[in-house]
Amino acid sequence: MGSSAAQSRAASGSKGLMGQKKAQKAQIQICAFCAFLWLLCFPVLAQDAIQQQQQRLNSSDVEERRDAVMRLGAMRREAASRAVLPALQDAAPIVRATAAKAILSLGSEASVGYLLPLLNDKDEFVRRETAYALGLTKSRTATAALSERLLSDKEDGVKAAAALALGEIADEAAVVPLVEALTSTKKPNFFVLRAAAVALGRIKSRAGTAALISTLSNENLPSDVRREAARSLGLIGDPSAAPALKAASIAEDPFLAEIAFEALKKLNRG
Repeated sequence: MGSSAAQSRAASGSKGLMGQKKAQKAQIQICAFCAFLWLLCFPVLAQDAIQQQQQRLNSSDVEERRDAVMRLGAMRREAASRAVLPALQDAAPIVRATAAKAILSLGSEASVGYLLPLLNDKDEFVRRETAYALGLTKSRTATAALSERLLSDKEDGVKAAAALALGEIADEAAVVPLVEALTSTKKPNFFVLRAAAVALGRIKSRAGTAALISTLSNENLPSDVRREAARSLGLIGDPSAAPALKAASIAEDPFLAEIAFEALKKLNRG
């Protein structure tokens, strides 16, 4: 009797487990179908969202226009970036500056074509953000214009942004203007010098070695500039930098000494 009851309970439990598995399978199938429907509807929903933000670009409120540009850029869709294009000519500098990065989903070369004119914008902030955006394109088409901004712009913030952008693009044609900026006899802006040193390390051309050695060895420069020179020399890997790095590895600044020591190890491994 007891044995029969136990068998009955086991059978009942087995049926319950099978029922749970079937229910779970059904739920998975329903979720998959819902996901499929979402994928079908997403392009339509995205287009509606783009149109909604596009309408906001006509607002008389600057902050609303800027927010619309940011939201369109965050979609990371070509259609959304194309909707941003009129904002590049917006009357408000903050909107133009925000639009510079928001159009990047158009693709590198297309973006460069729209961004290059903004390097001559009357507003410093717009020029700076445009330089950063051009760096993100990684397009060598922007090298000449960025080099010109690096050497001739009146604002140091724009110069530094141009230097960093040139480093992102990593075109060896930028080494000459970067070296010129790093070794200029004019009153230096240390932020610009630091950016130029960083950029030369990213390009990794030995043509920049001498200027970086000179920067590293100049004890009159701030430590953060010399640190970046040491780091870049390690990235370039030119053996001629070894004496300067060895000297810097015992510098009073512990951070400079450590960076120089690590750079020296890279040279020795090379």
